[in-house]
Amino acid sequence: MIPINLDNLIMGRTVESSRIEYKKDWNPEKIIRTICAFANDYDNLGGGYIILGIEEDNGRPIVPISGLEPESVDRLNKELLNICNLIEPRYLPIVETANYDGKTVLIIWIPGGPQRPYKCPNHISSDKKNKSDKSYYIRKISSTVKANPNEEKELYELASREPFDDRINHQSNISDLRTNLISEYLSKVGSDMYESSLSLNIGELSRNMCIARGPKEYYKPLNVGLMFFNERPDNFFRCARIEVVDKPDPTGERMVEKTFYGPLNIQLENALGFIRNYVIKERVDKRLDIPEADRTYNYPLQAVEEILCNAVYHKDYQIPEPITVTITPTQMEILSIPGPDRSISDEDLSNCHMISSRYRNRRIGDFLKELRLTEGRNTGIPKAIWAMEKNGSESIKLLTDSDRSYLRVIIPVNKKFIETEDVPDHTTERIATRRSVSEMKTAVMEALSKHGCMSMRELSKTLGYKAPTRNLSVAINQMIADGTLRYESSEKNSSSQKICLK
Repeated sequence: MIPINLDNLIMGRTVESSRIEYKKDWNPEKIIRTICAFANDYDNLGGGYIILGIEEDNGRPIVPISGLEPESVDRLNKELLNICNLIEPRYLPIVETANYDGKTVLIIWIPGGPQRPYKCPNHISSDKKNKSDKSYYIRKISSTVKANPNEEKELYELASREPFDDRINHQSNISDLRTNLISEYLSKVGSDMYESSLSLNIGELSRNMCIARGPKEYYKPLNVGLMFFNERPDNFFRCARIEVVDKPDPTGERMVEKTFYGPLNIQLENALGFIRNYVIKERVDKRLDIPEADRTYNYPLQAVEEILCNAVYHKDYQIPEPITVTITPTQMEILSIPGPDRSISDEDLSNCHMISSRYRNRRIGDFLKELRLTEGRNTGIPKAIWAMEKNGSESIKLLTDSDRSYLRVIIPVNKKFIETEDVPDHTTERIATRRSVSEMKTAVMEALSKHGCMSMRELSKTLGYKAPTRNLSVAINQMIADGTLRYESSEKNSSSQKICLK
């Protein structure tokens, strides 16, 4: 069975339309070429699907669907096997008969093949000469085309660069995959495989999910299987984790660090939950001319979601470096390694125009898309930019080096949360009036003049707060920088550190 929601697949909600081909009737020549093209996976998108029994109009299914005659399914399966035997090297897709809107359809799932490049006959006939006349086929946007000489050459080069997430992990065993995590995933995405997953053994289940490969005596998990269906992927891929650091003060005082482990989708969801609950702040400004209030966030959650999801999707898991999220009073920085693909020019990068022709992790993308954590249509950065504009924030910045060894995405905090409003952190309960940064500087001067040197906590309580606020930290940092204040001790991170007038 196909580990994807049938309705979402047929209607093209989670899989790009370029990766789905609808066929009303059986046409062996067109079907074998399309199977060959998806198996070659020229752009590392993850292969594709052929759906038999549905007519299309401009790449969209025509509903109500026509369906297949149920009695024709066995014949079609046999013919499909016969034509797949003509592909060189031999390639067999995964086939499922399904019922959709009361009609029978045949779903042919063609993951990117492990032995590419594949070629197939240009014509299907009983003539042996015709069967030996074979070509390589690839997908171009939504069409299957014959590869030209340059594309053939690149196909051979791609054969030696199988995506890391789709490789066999030789240091693992099939028992490292967890049936409970697979069943939980299938339940979340609404797959028809969920019920059968409760009774299948891990060998059968991993084969149906295409997350393991190899002969019976050496049947091993693929890297993507361990990334999503093992409790601790970092045991196999060092530093496969997300680190979030909230650093309200450059000295490290009151710094909060959280590290998120587990399957990639779980650590991503947990990191986003932490940021949503403990980092994202909202400001409500009432207006006299309209009944609705203006709502502004220090960081729009949608922008953070898109950028962090992209980091998980495009990270190179062979490099032992975590994804890090660092929050300061002025910005959030999301760092992932390595940087963007060379197909994205420096000019496009400076304009935040991230359109890549090829994905680094084709299988990771499939799982994240089905969970609706990402879309994989090069929409992540544009959506983040739109969310920043809607929130009235400055645009994001994309930074990398000449070697493209990293990608640093800077999300500026909304200026309202620096210049005009006293915004406490998640440990703070405000019991005093709001103070801007300039007002806070005046209050700090008065307090220190009256009481002498004080710690941050003593100073915040004197000013009427139960804990240091963000604007208080900003004010003190600026006053220390301009020489108005000084630290009493040379050990800046000391718990007994006090702040004094200079």
